[in-house]
Amino acid sequence: MKPIVSTDVAVVGAGPAGLAAAVSAAETGAAVVLVDAGAQPGGQFWRHRPETVVPEPDGRGHHGWKSYLDLRARFDAARHQGLITYLPGLQVWMAQQNQPTQADDAGFTLRTTPTVAVAASGAGVGAQAIVARRLVLCPGGYDRQLPVPGWDLPGVMAAGGIQAFIKANGILPGKRFVIAGTGPFLLPVAANIAEAGGKVLAVLESSSPTAWLPHLRAAAGVPEKALEGAQYAAVFARHRIPYRTRSIVTEVLGSRILGMDRVSGVRTAKVDVEGSARPGTERIYEDVDVVGFGWGFTPQMELPLSFGIETRIDADGSLVGVVDERQESSVPGLYLAGEVTGVGGATLAVLEGIAAGTAAAGGAVVPEKTAARHRRFAEAMHGAHPVPAAWQDWLSPETTVCRCEEVTAGQIMEARESLGAHDARTLKSFTRAGMGWCQSRVCGFASACLGAGPGVSPTAESLSGIAKRPLAAPVGIGELAALDADDH
Repeated sequence: MKPIVSTDVAVVGAGPAGLAAAVSAAETGAAVVLVDAGAQPGGQFWRHRPETVVPEPDGRGHHGWKSYLDLRARFDAARHQGLITYLPGLQVWMAQQNQPTQADDAGFTLRTTPTVAVAASGAGVGAQAIVARRLVLCPGGYDRQLPVPGWDLPGVMAAGGIQAFIKANGILPGKRFVIAGTGPFLLPVAANIAEAGGKVLAVLESSSPTAWLPHLRAAAGVPEKALEGAQYAAVFARHRIPYRTRSIVTEVLGSRILGMDRVSGVRTAKVDVEGSARPGTERIYEDVDVVGFGWGFTPQMELPLSFGIETRIDADGSLVGVVDERQESSVPGLYLAGEVTGVGGATLAVLEGIAAGTAAAGGAVVPEKTAARHRRFAEAMHGAHPVPAAWQDWLSPETTVCRCEEVTAGQIMEARESLGAHDARTLKSFTRAGMGWCQSRVCGFASACLGAGPGVSPTAESLSGIAKRPLAAPVGIGELAALDADDH
């Protein structure tokens, strides 16, 4: 039987939102358990190098490092006082709401398992069952990807993956890069590559600066974002990084190098406002080691959806949870913060985490004008940097969409037209798209869009269908077999 930890508030995820939630709940007077898959607090945004590697105390390559240091100091103080129990290296693979009794309200139970790295090393704590009166979910998100011909070649990475590689290892995954997609996140990725010694041949942004014109008021509400942009512009100028707007990668080119196919270049084109390639604007970049794609982020909704929370479609087309001003979901006692309520950056995630942790601990939450300004900015950002409406036109029938199961765009479109598979879940049944190791995390959004059809956004039901999973993380069959014993 696995150990059972009981607490007032359980927080899942130690990124900006989760770290803030745990600290706020503890400082409000609650006993807190913080569980996270990472080896150190900070999440993907404040990602650390392994402890076996020389640490980087100056936070180079990290944005908002002072905010992390402030939160970390409060976190360490709360741990020292015994208010926070920190359980790193654990994944929550199942979460459930307990049945209420006369003596107490319902509460929640989390089932955890060590991450693969922790299990292999034999370090860290073993599997735990966590029982909490209140639950704050801050699972974060992951890079949204759109397929293009050749994107399955070795050397193609998510933009966030490149960023994480640099932060965690202090080295680059290649020498010559092309970064493409949309949104402000492309800027720090390219800047970090250049500062780490890499050569960025081009940053290709599918949108245009003029797309911000209808959103200037929202942008003016967060002036620090303009300062941040100016800092990246200075890096771009210093390293002579070309920044090309209304431009996309139409094909990743490959060649056989040392007996293996891998990236060797990209074919690009200028696009119109809908994202359709303009004839005669084609250009080829050669001698490319790594291509990084970033089309925004997808919230990690497995755990929130397992409770049947109310959801909505956010401004960027993502499925997110509905919360009130206290960050409480439609399930009483269940709070959400960070990307699962809408992708809006680390500052907003911290503010939401503070509200969620305070409310979960029974404290009074004061509405934050700063949070409201950042939400308006996030909505403006999504409006200025949308996924191009015509992106499906970039695909050929042979383009792989689901890399795990090797399902092509042609197979998905055939299922849509001939079999009436207009939602991602039905497409999964007919084509196996999304049934591989990643469980739709990489191809799910693209599959849902292809099922809906050109220029049609996928519904909340379609996106919910691919995000719902009986098990939120891989787990050994022995732990499944032990469930009955744990319950008794």
